[in-house]
Amino acid sequence: MVGLIGIFAVGLLAGFLNVMAGGGSLITLPMLIFLGLPVAMANGTNRVAILVQSVAAVTSFSRQGFASSRLGLAFALTTLPGAVAGALVAVRVGEGTFRAILAGVLLFSVFGLLAPSRQVGVPHTDSRRANAIAFVAFLGIGFYGGFIQAGVGFLFMLVLHRLLGLDLVRTNVYKVLIVLCLSVPALSVFILTGNVQWNMAIALAVGNASGAVVATRVSVKGGERPIRIVLGVALLLMAGRLVW
Repeated sequence: MVGLIGIFAVGLLAGFLNVMAGGGSLITLPMLIFLGLPVAMANGTNRVAILVQSVAAVTSFSRQGFASSRLGLAFALTTLPGAVAGALVAVRVGEGTFRAILAGVLLFSVFGLLAPSRQVGVPHTDSRRANAIAFVAFLGIGFYGGFIQAGVGFLFMLVLHRLLGLDLVRTNVYKVLIVLCLSVPALSVFILTGNVQWNMAIALAVGNASGAVVATRVSVKGGERPIRIVLGVALLLMAGRLVW
């Protein structure tokens, strides 16, 4: 019981981080592995929490008047083929490869998000070209999301915030919808291959969902400032973990 309460508490923090910035799974995945789960089962167990968290976040944003557009749904559906392929690879990959790919992608995310960007909230000079690039990027990120999930929020923010110029509140609205859609087929693969520890998954899911709801309210009421603060802290923690 004490262990499940601890998992819930970590999930609460992870759910808040995932919606506000990203990187919550970088806390939960190592925790599940530390608790004795094999890499594939830790990965699958974490997916249950991500799915429940995403449903809670999308619902909360919608109730506050921030429903995703058709373009957001189109972006989300683009990730599905990659998500299935990534999950199929994830249940077979070795631990060394898993960690090496995770470190490489996260390092790219850290530098990308810290780099100077153009003004956001202003339409791209060639929106069709930007959208086309975004669709291709989402297909690839979908594979990574199905494969590892940890840090995928940073990658979506790179495309939505940097490339498409969306403000951070709208970026988060799109991001949680996209993660929700890619989580369904990815989690299905882990369930069908028996890679979910359900007691831990439920405790983590309740925590993640609770943190996600709090994050949506902070995001909408506070605008970009609290998102930037949380994002900055998350990036510092990410950089520290990569160095360590």
